[in-house]
Amino acid sequence: MTVWHHLAAAPHRSLFLVGALQGVATMLWWVFDLAGRYGVVGTPFSWQVAPMWAHGFLMVYSFFPFFIFGFLFTTYPNWMNGAKIRPRHFLATCLSLLIGVVLFYVGLATHTAILAAGVVIMLAGWSVAIYALLHVLFGASGQEKRHAIVTGVALLFGWLGVAAYLLWLLTESWTMLHFSRVAGIWFFLLPIVMTVSHRMIPFFSSRVLENYVIVRPYWILWLMLACSAGHGILLLSELSPYLWLVDFPLAFCALYLSFKWGLLRSFRVSLLAVLHISFAWLVLSMLLYGLQSLILMQGESKAMLFGLAPLHALAIGFFAGMVLGMASRVTIGHSGRPLVLDNFTWLLFIGFQGAALLRVTADIVPVVAQHAPQLYLMAGMVWLACFALWAARYVPVYLRQRIDGKPG
Repeated sequence: MTVWHHLAAAPHRSLFLVGALQGVATMLWWVFDLAGRYGVVGTPFSWQVAPMWAHGFLMVYSFFPFFIFGFLFTTYPNWMNGAKIRPRHFLATCLSLLIGVVLFYVGLATHTAILAAGVVIMLAGWSVAIYALLHVLFGASGQEKRHAIVTGVALLFGWLGVAAYLLWLLTESWTMLHFSRVAGIWFFLLPIVMTVSHRMIPFFSSRVLENYVIVRPYWILWLMLACSAGHGILLLSELSPYLWLVDFPLAFCALYLSFKWGLLRSFRVSLLAVLHISFAWLVLSMLLYGLQSLILMQGESKAMLFGLAPLHALAIGFFAGMVLGMASRVTIGHSGRPLVLDNFTWLLFIGFQGAALLRVTADIVPVVAQHAPQLYLMAGMVWLACFALWAARYVPVYLRQRIDGKPG
């Protein structure tokens, strides 16, 4: 069989492969920018847009989506007993996102018109993906569609976030950029990752832990989703001092679920532990967000006491950790291998925790604040090293047939 046939054999193959390469590329670009900006190596490069706005878009809208679409293309039919995603849809999605992100990098260094063209092509890929998933959702015979509906709505907000970024590039409207940034985290990524966690973590736990009782109350999922949406709405309304009203409830909900799902018991099985540890970062992130909001409400001059630490606890600890855990599990299981996480991947996951701690510590520990730029760069380099090694370990799997000879 050719490489093309292997990539077309299952939805996750092409998307996870390109997502792995994009994860390396986007962090390599970011480390290069940080090194020049802080005078570590070379000099600052003049990009067509501010690096922080490019970094945010590349991570939120053109790194995580490869894994999100690959995962949902695989699980949507299973969740609802629906039709399989057709190869033409998942391959068109992957190819569009790939071409779009390549043009984005070229445009960053050359001209905003090329950059905008890349975003347009990405938007087309998003459109194909959403169409394919909604087709499964509306045509499925299964009665349990709540998780799928939530993820479908979140993907629509993600599409709007990409469109808003495009409008910002074309009009330089701060309102569009602000919406894109807020929607990407609070209306798109967080709702999807929380919903997938709610669906899959207790299910996976029940498969490997003895006498495990599945706890999956929907009321707590609705509350967490409402808190996420509330955080985004408050940000858009410039009411940051009141964020604690939704951040603390979300933190306590996540803490409750982490306890009920068996965080400590999960350490018996490393493939399960990576998911539980990643979910625990959601608790820390929302507590930091809530505390920072309370400080702001008190009118303190150090309103941003924690800087971007809450965001990176969420993005690196929760989002990236969950992607690494879920992608590893899907890759192992759908390649015909035993569902066991090898020591190498476990060590890479521990390295990810180090990257998250470095980035968070740089903003919340006063004694190291003077070394924050160096810590930012170190965190990026650790993230890059771990993800590059993860990609080197798993990318070849997507290019080969299942070891058990089964299709997929």
